[in-house]
Amino acid sequence: MFLSASGIFATQLSGNRLIGLCFTIPRAVFALKTLNWRKQTGVHKSFPLTSSISSVRIATKNSSVRKRPTVWQTRPSAFFTSSIMGEDNPSSSEKKTEKSSSKKEKVVKEEKVSKTKGKEEVKDEGPKTKSEKKERPARTVEKRKLEKHQEEEATAKKSKIEDQNGATEPAEDVGNTDNEEFINKINQRRIDVCEDVSKFKFNKKRVRVISEEEDFCEDSNGVVYWMSRDQRVQDNWAFLYAQRLAMKLEVPLHVCFCLVPKYLDATIRMYGFMMKGLAQVEKECRELNIPFHLLCGEASKSIPAFLKEHNIGGVVTDFSPLRVNVKWVDDLKNALPADVPLCQVDAHNLVPCWEASPKLEYGARTIRNKIHNQLGQFLTEFPPLVKHPHPPKKMPQITDWKKADGSLKVDRTVLEVAWAKPGTQAGYKMLQSFCEKRLKHFATARNDPNKQALSNLSPWIHFGQISVQRCILTVRLYRSKSSDSVNAFIEEAVIRRELADNFCYYNKHYDSVKGAYDWAKKSLALHKDDKRPYLYTRDELEESKTHDDLWNAAQYQLVSEGKMHGFLRMYWAKKILEWTTSPEEALAFAIYLNDRFSLDGRDPNGYVGCMWSICGIHDQGWAERAVFGKIRYMNYQGCKRKFDVPGFVLRYKKKKLEAKK
Repeated sequence: MFLSASGIFATQLSGNRLIGLCFTIPRAVFALKTLNWRKQTGVHKSFPLTSSISSVRIATKNSSVRKRPTVWQTRPSAFFTSSIMGEDNPSSSEKKTEKSSSKKEKVVKEEKVSKTKGKEEVKDEGPKTKSEKKERPARTVEKRKLEKHQEEEATAKKSKIEDQNGATEPAEDVGNTDNEEFINKINQRRIDVCEDVSKFKFNKKRVRVISEEEDFCEDSNGVVYWMSRDQRVQDNWAFLYAQRLAMKLEVPLHVCFCLVPKYLDATIRMYGFMMKGLAQVEKECRELNIPFHLLCGEASKSIPAFLKEHNIGGVVTDFSPLRVNVKWVDDLKNALPADVPLCQVDAHNLVPCWEASPKLEYGARTIRNKIHNQLGQFLTEFPPLVKHPHPPKKMPQITDWKKADGSLKVDRTVLEVAWAKPGTQAGYKMLQSFCEKRLKHFATARNDPNKQALSNLSPWIHFGQISVQRCILTVRLYRSKSSDSVNAFIEEAVIRRELADNFCYYNKHYDSVKGAYDWAKKSLALHKDDKRPYLYTRDELEESKTHDDLWNAAQYQLVSEGKMHGFLRMYWAKKILEWTTSPEEALAFAIYLNDRFSLDGRDPNGYVGCMWSICGIHDQGWAERAVFGKIRYMNYQGCKRKFDVPGFVLRYKKKKLEAKK
């Protein structure tokens, strides 16, 4: 038999039977007296009452077995040690011990009361009166109600912030003073490298010559940087290389941006973000004695005339693997005079795309080591782009951005978003808020759409308003605080991003089922005629008119905020495959919706994301099933296991209702 704080457990052996009796504290005295009576009368063989609860001994006829105590056996209360043990053997000596024990207990109780004086509740170890027993639960319930009310207020406040900002966090979530200090530290790191790019050991592997002519003419009157994908001044290897050449030739440096009236499925949402960022680029360029020129039309038609007018000796441009951008470069190369060189610098990737790998890579595992092995020579701090020592004779007039906006032929029904402010400064604010607030959660919570764990930097990275390399250099400084998150961010920002560029650069069918692996094309073709559970048109999908409330919420997030959570993008695209007539139609719909509404659409990451979800790019074959074939499957129940689906759905239902008011 052994005793505990909650009662008495008596174990007896009768014949071959092991009998266990469990009593509550009010019946403890009766139980002990019964056992003592049995001991005196010999009705049953008795078992010694173990005074120590550090172990329990069960006696048998010939032996005893020692059992390890459970947790609750090792925590006796004062009530157990004083009351029950005293009643078991009521000898005169034990009665004295009981009296002294009661006095000690009283002293201990008084000390506890004095220590907790001034607090709302005092822990009382002794028995309660009827009134006290009624009052204490009432206070506990009242306290719980108060705590619940406070928790609901905090949740409501958080929900209000999320309703205002969606799944993203505004760029202004850090103070201006703190952000200025953050930017000043970045500026100081550049200055610490060297005075200017002319004194910097430039890695020539970043540069490749596109034209047959390789040398810049020394009697020219300038160098042009044709800005395209990377729309920023600082931390721009293409811009730095152009200034290096201009300094060497001692000529002015010009920046040209060629504005086309329409680009793929981009709407005014994207054009507005881009042009506001370019207006800031122009202002910064003018402060550095570098004229900015907004040219209308494709580069092959506008730049040759500009070169002739200003006697330019050569052109430097940045790199994009997309079909349209590659054609622009090829067309310009063919339109330039034979003696004017055209150079290209990959200012977007850490390791230049053509240096990272000479071929199409199968997946992250095949390109990871190739990139990591070269990071030592490419992941360096940037030198500063400084005030140009050779200004032009005359600065051009400031660009009429309103007139430029009027020349566009884009859909203006897809409005600009409020949460993402364009420009490099806003990008730095978002980077700072990520490092200080969300980075610590990135490793564990980035797949939960209800958590603030993502960087939200994709719009600024897509338009080149902030450098991926700057993001990595900054995030690495927080490795001691969040090493897992830093490693996870580097994997996504470097390996996955450069893998996407690799795919689009070496696979000319990067936005078509033709670009899928053979096993995927065969599997999809085999299940092309499978019966679909639901079929939706492109308009129905665009308007979130499906049976799936999670999909509808994700689509509304994309439409209203210009960004969809990364985890939901996979589910979103895979369901389009399930609900359309063919893989070709599914891919076309997914790319159209992403390019039309997402700020970071029309990007290698977007195309690879759709191809991964629908065509199994950079993935492997899975268990075969209807419609999907061997393409990886995702479903609603799987999402419910990952995060709070009803909470996400409710948030965007509220936003949709508020938008209709």
